[in-house]
Parts: sequence; structure tokens; C-alpha cells
Amino acid sequence: MNAYDANESIIHEGDSCQGLNIIESGRVKIYKYSTTGREMIINDLDQGESFNEVSVFDQQENPVNVSAVISTRTWLISADALRGVIAEHPRACQQIIINLSQNLRMLVGKVAELSFYTVTARLARLLREITDAQLSGNGSSRLTQDDMAARIGSVRDVVARSLNELDNVGAIVVQRGKITLLSKDKLI
Repeated sequence: MNAYDANESIIHEGDSCQGLNIIESGRVKIYKYSTTGREMIINDLDQGESFNEVSVFDQQENPVNVSAVISTRTWLISADALRGVIAEHPRACQQIIINLSQNLRMLVGKVAELSFYTVTARLARLLREITDAQLSGNGSSRLTQDDMAARIGSVRDVVARSLNELDNVGAIVVQRGKITLLSKDKLI
């Protein structure tokens, strides 16, 4: 078992694969950096979810970075041990195939969202999905404008303009780091 503090790196893009990680407790984010250092969050994972399947099976370098969002504990199953179990027990790979399929669906959805929706529309969709605690400005779970930008493939300045736009149409109210949803129907 491995333990990580909040914001501690678990996997670095380009490093060799150590194995499949399963989250016992906590939360992680999967992300990439652009050449200019801008962060794009690909996914957040919680207790019971796994990550790094791709590198385990294609036996190449880690394609993403992974960091603990909060204090997190993970189990690590070495790549060789996992491939050995699957070779001896092919039915064991069914859940891994399901996870890979779900990840592929999520990525196809993210590509479509980045291609077909404006930043304001992507932000509105994010605001519909996240919890009140992430909007309220209270505690470590609060999402900043930088966090929102990283999740929707944008930058903070554009997110700020989009928040103002959503405020102007009466979908939300923004006050000192707190966002209140007024009308989910107006969050297109």
C-alpha cells in the first residue's frame, strides 16, 4: 500500500509503468501539461477506481500524470503480476476491459465537448455536474477558476468572462469566490 499527501505526484508522464493502481481511499486527478505548462485535467477518480491500465498492457511509458487531490492511499499491482494473472485466468480481464472501455467513452466525450461546445457551454455543463461544496468556496474541495479552466480545456481569463456571461443571463450568481446556481435550465 502507498500513501500520498494532497497534491503529491503518484505517476509522472513519460516514466516507465510500475503497475495498476487501485484507490483504497482518497481522490486522484489524471492530467497532462501543454508545452507552455497549462494543465488539462482528464479525469478525477475516487475510492475503488483504478488507473494506469493503458501502460500496464501496452508496456509503454505513462501517457499522463496522476496526483493525489486529497490524502490518498492506493494499492499497486505490478504490471508483470497483473499480466500473469490474466494469462492464467482470462476471465479476470473482464473488469479491466470494462474500465478501458469506459475510459475510451469518456475520452471520446471529452474530444467531442472540446470540438463542438464553446467555453461558456463547457463551463455551464461543468457547473451542472459539480457539487455545491465545490462551488461554495468552503474547504479544500472548492474549485477555483484555474481548476475549472483545467477541467474544461481553457484558461482562467476565459472562464472568468464565461462566469460573467452566465451571471448576466441569470443562470448563476458569482460573489467573492462563491458561485450559486439559480437556474440549471439556463445552464445549457
